[in-house]
Amino acid sequence: MDIKQQVGANIAKIRREQNISQEELAFRSGLHRTYISGVERGVRNPTITVLSEIATALKVSIADLVC
Repeated sequence: MDIKQQVGANIAKIRREQNISQEELAFRSGLHRTYISGVERGVRNPTITVLSEIATALKVSIADLVC
């Protein structure tokens, strides 16, 4: 599994644990739902700024998304 897939899997796992939809995560982070989907599937390469927005929306650290 490459880093994009790992980050995507971590985001999806945390999002599901918090019982929120991709649409809700997109709204909270200011991103589009299809972008969130692409990140979770590992086909998007999010910048550190995007990871920060997602982490803030999920109320976790960036390290939680990467590790």
